[in-house]
Amino acid sequence: MLDAGAAAYRAVDYLTLPELDIFLSHAHLDHTVGLTFLVSMMRQHPLRRVTVYGDAEHLHAVRDHLFAEALFPVPPPFEMKTLGNPVALPGGGRLTHFPLIHRGGSIGFRLDWPGHSMAYVTDTMAELDADYVAKIRGVDLLVHECYFSDEQADWAEKTGHSHTTSVAGVARAASVGRLVLTHLTPLSTAADPIGLDTARSIFPDTIVGEDRMELEF
Repeated sequence: MLDAGAAAYRAVDYLTLPELDIFLSHAHLDHTVGLTFLVSMMRQHPLRRVTVYGDAEHLHAVRDHLFAEALFPVPPPFEMKTLGNPVALPGGGRLTHFPLIHRGGSIGFRLDWPGHSMAYVTDTMAELDADYVAKIRGVDLLVHECYFSDEQADWAEKTGHSHTTSVAGVARAASVGRLVLTHLTPLSTAADPIGLDTARSIFPDTIVGEDRMELEF
């Protein structure tokens, strides 16, 4: 699992093995609050091991604050491990991580298996000359945050997030196969909050992520 946000409880519908690895991009609550759901999830689907991987500073923040006794006095039985590089994945794959620019720090992930690959980039400012562009080059699937539309590019810069044109430009510069836009602002009431046509004019194979979306790549 990549991050554990508010929808993490849905993972119980997809768990098939008795072990679960969760990789955290950073410690902001919208990416970690789902860890508090693990107690209920493990009651429905028993797990013999849950490991939460992340940057050491972020793991300490989760342990000391999210699971402070006054907030959540019965933490789930999981272990925390500082991310190595790379991490072996089932099916002969490997996961590597790389730094992103975001307030409080963030990391992105690249996952490679024989024959296919993907990258997960969230909470950062997409820029064509960003160091991470080289790290995601050529992946079959890029899942990238796009919190703001181009009309709100100033807010993207203020908050350390991305906007439509910059994300599509990164996908094109990195020669990825498909782009999925995620982490859209929840405050917009527009049917198309980020300007999908704008993104597709730069990188045609762009879609917007939806709850419970399943993709083959």
